[in-house]
Amino acid sequence: MKLHRGRLIDHVHIRAADLPASQKFYAALLQAIGIEAVVDDSHIQADELWIDQGERGSRIHLAFQAADQDMVRQAYAAGLAAGGRDNGAPGERDYHPGYYAAFLLDPDDNNIEVVFHGPAERSAASVEVSF
Repeated sequence: MKLHRGRLIDHVHIRAADLPASQKFYAALLQAIGIEAVVDDSHIQADELWIDQGERGSRIHLAFQAADQDMVRQAYAAGLAAGGRDNGAPGERDYHPGYYAAFLLDPDDNNIEVVFHGPAERSAASVEVSF
């Protein structure tokens, strides 16, 4: 079995007050950025992200990486169409040169960002973990 993981965060667990609404939102957003999600009656899971039902929803800021500016725009549109709310339209930000991002509020008011950091060369697409 092999897993591909990022470098900083092992996993993120979010509790959703309205799981079906969150599943719809995240499935659309993840599909727009090319990440496969598994959805069932009790959760949605993709790579290091796990979302399930909770009495109260989480309140976090979570940023997803995009491959380019167009992917940021596509994810923003997909998130809006799936019930997300605008929290900052796609555009350049002054965080660093090339930083292009969009912000949405998910069904539990988590601040969800999709970001392209500009042209860059990565040492690897992911870290491969073998068992």
